[in-house]
Amino acid sequence: MRTALILLFLLALAAIPGSILPQREVSVEQVQNYYLDNPDLAPWLERFYLFDVYSSPWFAAIYLLLFVSLVGCVLPRMAKHFQAMRSRPPKTPKVFSRLPYSARFTTSEPPERVEAEARRLLRGYRVDSGGDESPEGRTAGDTGDEEDDDATSETRPTTRWVAAERGYLRETGNLVFHMSLVGLLLALAMGSLFGYRGNTLVVEGDGFANAVTSYDNYFPGSLTEPEHLAPFTMWLDDFTAEFHDEGPVTGQAADFEGQVRYRAAPDAEEGEHVLKVNDPLSVDGTQVYLLGTGYAPEFEVRDSRGELVYDQPVPFLLRDEFTYMSDGVLKVPDADPDQLGFVVEFAPTAGEGGDGELVSTFPEARDPAVSMEAYVGDLGLDSGEPQSVYRLYASQMESIGESPVLELGDTWDLPDEQGSVTFTGFRPFMTLQVNSDPGRIPALVAASAAVAGLLVMFLVRPRRCWVRARRDATGQTVVEIGGLERTGDGAADEFHEMTRELQRRTGQRTDKE
Repeated sequence: MRTALILLFLLALAAIPGSILPQREVSVEQVQNYYLDNPDLAPWLERFYLFDVYSSPWFAAIYLLLFVSLVGCVLPRMAKHFQAMRSRPPKTPKVFSRLPYSARFTTSEPPERVEAEARRLLRGYRVDSGGDESPEGRTAGDTGDEEDDDATSETRPTTRWVAAERGYLRETGNLVFHMSLVGLLLALAMGSLFGYRGNTLVVEGDGFANAVTSYDNYFPGSLTEPEHLAPFTMWLDDFTAEFHDEGPVTGQAADFEGQVRYRAAPDAEEGEHVLKVNDPLSVDGTQVYLLGTGYAPEFEVRDSRGELVYDQPVPFLLRDEFTYMSDGVLKVPDADPDQLGFVVEFAPTAGEGGDGELVSTFPEARDPAVSMEAYVGDLGLDSGEPQSVYRLYASQMESIGESPVLELGDTWDLPDEQGSVTFTGFRPFMTLQVNSDPGRIPALVAASAAVAGLLVMFLVRPRRCWVRARRDATGQTVVEIGGLERTGDGAADEFHEMTRELQRRTGQRTDKE
């Protein structure tokens, strides 16, 4: 158990980086932004899997060791607990005064009557009782001869005892709690093996098909194949975002809401859902979560011949989560005579910074504007090396100038008659996480069982109680009561009331407590 506690503490420590640093499985965009903000530190963090904490080898090692430790701890305790439940209550101690609680009184009732009343009083306990001859069983005239023993056997004092115990459910709850932790680990392993997660971005007016090629980032389980993905499709018809406009929370998001249509399968009926941050879309066991939003400005680019070579929205990365100032790039490989590239800044509500640069003063698109820098040359798309859509690789390109601030409908004629760029509009987009976890329901059941086990542990109080009644030389019955509580919750009052009730039923007062 000590080993399991240490490993559980290590698991909690290992989860701290996953709470502080952006995780690639949750938001690839945040990881990319971290790389941009910390170009020297980010590669070192990557080496230690700190952007993928929960799938890292060292986290898995702690996880597996904890699993083995829990199993090795719980199984022997289960066997011992099962044996204890089937065994008889502990024997009556010889000396009651050594117990935390003890009491004694005398009565004229025979020991058998005291035994019967004690059994009735201890209902709810697991009770065992019996009798034996008292070691003080010889009377004053007993000689010890066999003939005399037979003559006096009817008057020999006898002793009756009752042993009772309750509270086994406490240990049962303890074992249920620990077995639930094992079940929770198994449920997490099930999700890791057979589930999958993916991140994607959907612009207003576009759709999404649940296929590997549709994801910006895809994280399959170890045993997950592409054909295991649920064949659903969805479309984003409308997206609205509300922001706080006054007070100390000005600029913070108040609500995101996406009106989506979906089909669970190509031949299934079409459904509708309002996708919110805390209201995911559930399709065939797969959950679609809304993570965030941003803007996709739209541009028309014409080359030196006047031909339209680019006309589409481009999702931008947020630079500032409070003003939604965003950055993005345009790559125009079909321009003639040279390929074109643009590094663009987008401000939803345009303002002017202290040095005259474009800034945004509010996240809502009230007065959108862009500024850009143009490049000509080779975009490097034919090199075979993968490129990020959010970064312009300009090593083989030349800057040809910076644009003025462009508002909606404005056109910038590129220098050297390279063409023109028109800022035609913008569309909001939402970033989604698609999550399929077959261990989700088992994990919920295991967590509920763990809570139930904890409640039983807190509410059930183990008790042991003994009653012994023996007739003394004067013909009176001496009754002794002893109690033992095993949780330190102070059961003296309970045992005292039990003593008073037994004394009342036998009609005598307490001599000594």
